[in-house]
Amino acid sequence: MNNWIRVDRDRCKGCELCLESCPEQIIELSSVMNIKGYHFAVQKDADRCTACRLCAISCPEVAISVFRVLKKRQRAS
Repeated sequence: MNNWIRVDRDRCKGCELCLESCPEQIIELSSVMNIKGYHFAVQKDADRCTACRLCAISCPEVAISVFRVLKKRQRAS
């Protein structure tokens, strides 16, 4: 499993600040609207997410949570 973001769709107002702040350009607006009538942000390519958290930091609605998958370290033999 890779890193990923979770967007609270009903909190997101589609301001696009997360799209602009993502260095990997992996966030886009959904074609579906939330209950407030906004197109909310969605992650389009989880394989490239670095979990940098810039999207969450830039979100004025605090609608984005970032999850990082930690990889197990190899033990020395």
